[in-house]
Amino acid sequence: MARTLDYDALVRMLMAAAEEIRHNHAMLSKLDSVGGDGDHGTTMVRAMGIMEKTIQRAASRNMKSLLQDVGWAIMGVDGGAIGPLLGLLFAGMSEAATPEPADASRLASMFESGLANLRKQTKAQPGDKTLVDALVPAVEAARSAVPGGDIAGMLTASAQAAEAGAAATKDLAAKFGRARNIKELSIGTPDPGATSIALIFRGFVKGVEDNA
Repeated sequence: MARTLDYDALVRMLMAAAEEIRHNHAMLSKLDSVGGDGDHGTTMVRAMGIMEKTIQRAASRNMKSLLQDVGWAIMGVDGGAIGPLLGLLFAGMSEAATPEPADASRLASMFESGLANLRKQTKAQPGDKTLVDALVPAVEAARSAVPGGDIAGMLTASAQAAEAGAAATKDLAAKFGRARNIKELSIGTPDPGATSIALIFRGFVKGVEDNA
């Protein structure tokens, strides 16, 4: 059981998240076609590609710097709000990424800092059918799992919470983004942004488990 997260483990998490998004890009775009432009999957793949290039170009083996660079790079992705919001999430995580390596409590703080930074730029609350519906429970689950001290266990709990939160958006009416224009007609389809967050956390789990 790994009880700390170092630079290499973080890179594996991020790269596995990118791969998870890539494998599911068609599904994400199909979800987005219900109330949006149907390009969410394409935008997410573009964002993950930029993240991968940023990792490859990283000049130092420093988690704080890497997350900050990833965040700023993703913020510039066009295609709706998802790029800027993801960028704010990663940039916010960087603010709590010291000291390194990160133990379970530090990793939970990184997620909390990322969420707090993202929420400075959106009024969306849980129940509004946005990525917040997956991200908030994921972050809360991470903090609840801290006493166990196991990084993989924490990420698994977060991924499960994110997936449950994303699935629950199927029963909600959209209040943000283009989908808000169809209101109740969005009921029956999970939110693509929330689904992307769930996929990212699923990738995080794979990134640490594949190298346990």
